[in-house]
Amino acid sequence: MAHELTPETPAHESGRAAGAKDTREPIEQPPIEQRRNGLYPEISDELAQSMRSGWADTELHGLEPIAQAAHTERRRAALSARFPGERLVIPAGNLRTRSNDTEYAFRAGTEYAYLTGDQSHDGVLVLEPTADGHTATVHLRPRSNRENGEFWLDGQGELWVGRRHSLAEAARLLGIPAEDVRELPGRLREATGPVRVVRGHDAGIESALTDKVTAERDEELRVFLSEARLVKDEFEIAELRKACDATARGFEDVVRVLDRAEATSERYVEGTFFLRARVEGNDVGYGSICAAGPHATTLHWVRNDGPVRPGELLLLDAGVETTELYTADVTRTLPVNGRFSAVQRRIYDAVYEAQEAGIAAVRPGALFRDFHDAAQRVLATRLVEWGLLDGLDVEKVLELGLQRRWTLHGTGHMLGMDVHDCAAARRASYVAGTLEPGMCLTVEPGLYFQADDLTVPEEYRGIGVRIEDDILVTEDGNRNLSAALPRRADEVETWMARLRG
Repeated sequence: MAHELTPETPAHESGRAAGAKDTREPIEQPPIEQRRNGLYPEISDELAQSMRSGWADTELHGLEPIAQAAHTERRRAALSARFPGERLVIPAGNLRTRSNDTEYAFRAGTEYAYLTGDQSHDGVLVLEPTADGHTATVHLRPRSNRENGEFWLDGQGELWVGRRHSLAEAARLLGIPAEDVRELPGRLREATGPVRVVRGHDAGIESALTDKVTAERDEELRVFLSEARLVKDEFEIAELRKACDATARGFEDVVRVLDRAEATSERYVEGTFFLRARVEGNDVGYGSICAAGPHATTLHWVRNDGPVRPGELLLLDAGVETTELYTADVTRTLPVNGRFSAVQRRIYDAVYEAQEAGIAAVRPGALFRDFHDAAQRVLATRLVEWGLLDGLDVEKVLELGLQRRWTLHGTGHMLGMDVHDCAAARRASYVAGTLEPGMCLTVEPGLYFQADDLTVPEEYRGIGVRIEDDILVTEDGNRNLSAALPRRADEVETWMARLRG
């Protein structure tokens, strides 16, 4: 990686970056320590003058609004109606240091991206109250200044990290007036009247509002924005379909190279799926779980550094996140050699039957917990039949929750821009709520027999099975958005044999 001539902390992470205007001298020499070790040469006046001029005008004209502009406008209108007379501040977030002078890949805060369609780091959406609602403005980093050297001397200058949209371009694309974010903290400090901010994304913006906000009021804003995403609009549903389709292709990619994964490790599986996610989307929507053999019994196995062995199962839980930040969340449990053993199939078939019961319970008007209860009943029944809960009937097992030793987790969650979407929603609106058309959720029962569990037959130990699909609630029932991937055991075997030739 090349060295910037004078790297600088990103805007909101330095004291200056709290948003104050840039008051530096026109050209800033590299720190003396860097000049001494030879990494950075002296900057001559002639070089500085050369870098100021000779650049073509690259302003983009004739830009059309982004595809979801009408949807983001409607979302902002709903937010405005909920909090009349209050200033609302929704930040995108800042770059975070990974190591020394490198940063993690940036992912905009969900609330900000949901309301703007923008994904720029340091961006802030502000809704200013008016007599009849709010005026929305998005505050962004403008094009790099070439006169004062920011373009090539700043670590986030466009010469180093690439061109960003001008404020005028951003306004046309997003359908929102755009202003310089560096001036925003000062304005917020001087502002009067009630204010709410989405916390946890931008320390500089929060600092500017220290004496103006309360945790309780800010939490009400976060809860509203979480509940607003419970029912997806047409744009969101199309994105979730896209994510599921790309995810299905990623699973096919993995099956095709399982023989190579056997020669390396679970990381080959992880890398194979990641390639599909980066080619067809923004990223993976969460850390892929590529759990082979007994690792499949660990719910969040993301180390992905274990062997992939014939005769064992591979539990692959992965999802492509689209370029608009909507993610799939799909799990398949696959026999590494392409064929289930008798014991593996017995456990797999029980999970499949439980998932079928869960999916059948997803429909408008049903309670959110209905699909979980339906799946758990099937699994409890099988555990009793297998003699793992001696002397107890299914009703007693469910009353005491004894099946949870092996089922472990809830059977699903809302899905959208976050893999566990709408997490801040009130219990009455979500877990204890009722399903509506447009909601999208996962149905993902599982059975997990730990390698050291002496309460189960030895042949069960070290086997973990989960099957997960992304289910859209429709007017007349549901639609499986990830149905392109087979689920029934015999269909899985046929599918794998075809892909492996």
